[in-house]
Amino acid sequence: MYPKQPYQPISCTFHDILEALATEKKIVAVEFYVSNNACRCSEAVILDFETKDKEEFVILDNGARIRLDQLLSVDGKEVYDYC
Repeated sequence: MYPKQPYQPISCTFHDILEALATEKKIVAVEFYVSNNACRCSEAVILDFETKDKEEFVILDNGARIRLDQLLSVDGKEVYDYC
């Protein structure tokens, strides 16, 4: 993992989309940063959300715990379309 950057909250609209997808319990494609120049894609069900030390995380059924500001897209919806 690359050096930790200060947490940048995502838009409320995108957060609402994530919560709706979690409610649907369907498998979604999740694309996220894993280093400064690399990203990863995973298919999983969104199980829950967690806040720790003022940072928000999404918990996936494959065991991944991803900080929300590291997300690039979920279910084909790009985070930066909802700034």
